[in-house]
Amino acid sequence: MRVIGVIGAGVMGTGIAHNFALAGYDVILVDISEAILSKAKEQIANNIRLQGLYTREFIADKPEVILNRINFTVDYELLKDADYVIENVPEKWEAKKEVYLKLDRICPAHCIFAVNTSCISITKVASLTNRPTQVIGSHYMNPVIMKPVVEVIKGYHTSEETVEATQALLASLHKEAIIVNDFPGFVSNRISHLMMNEAAFVVQDQVADPKDVDDIFKKCFGHKMGPLETADLIGLDTVVHSLDILYESYQDPKFRCCPLLRKMAEAGTHGRKTGQGFYPYPMYTSSLV
Repeated sequence: MRVIGVIGAGVMGTGIAHNFALAGYDVILVDISEAILSKAKEQIANNIRLQGLYTREFIADKPEVILNRINFTVDYELLKDADYVIENVPEKWEAKKEVYLKLDRICPAHCIFAVNTSCISITKVASLTNRPTQVIGSHYMNPVIMKPVVEVIKGYHTSEETVEATQALLASLHKEAIIVNDFPGFVSNRISHLMMNEAAFVVQDQVADPKDVDDIFKKCFGHKMGPLETADLIGLDTVVHSLDILYESYQDPKFRCCPLLRKMAEAGTHGRKTGQGFYPYPMYTSSLV
């Protein structure tokens, strides 16, 4: 595999495109807006300048060489040469549906589709395509370049060949694939979102402020980040979307979104990417930190 398609130039798509370009792949980064792509290019350029502080896995090429491996485009037709496509559009079914109908028409027959989702069923996505055996889930963690593990999800029809190809591709990025089965939320988000949601309830109920909540998890349990810091990193809007999908999928009240969390998302305080969430981020300029 040499040509990697990345759909969506948000936080995750930008990180994934950077990581594959750093590993020597040719990347086609697709989004619907030139403005979004321009911002993504600027973000990747900033991250490339900082990458030596965070990763030692690759022999660093010159920043311009790495950046030139990425084709920033609004034209899906360029994916006609892609060997592997990683989709990162928001957690909204109608948006994903439109993308996969388009990809299935454009991409070559051998191309594998990797759904970078935290909650949506891989089997449901695969049903949109004429290649369900070549559809797999790949739940990357943020920041992508610093995380050594990807949660990989087998759909009902996903073939062993697709699993093995995904494992080999991730190994070339020095990442381990942990294989799990397809159920909404899988492992990481089914558990972590309960934690983040309940932490928001604790703040809403004035039991503790965000710093004290996070300090308990970091200092008592040894977590690197507390649940509210994690929510800010992921994006509060994304957390709310994921909780809504989990609630709809399981019809279980334990996934009911905390009103404070929803209010913050509606107010546009989405965390690091907007400069304000449970914490302020006035100097936040890189997706690596």
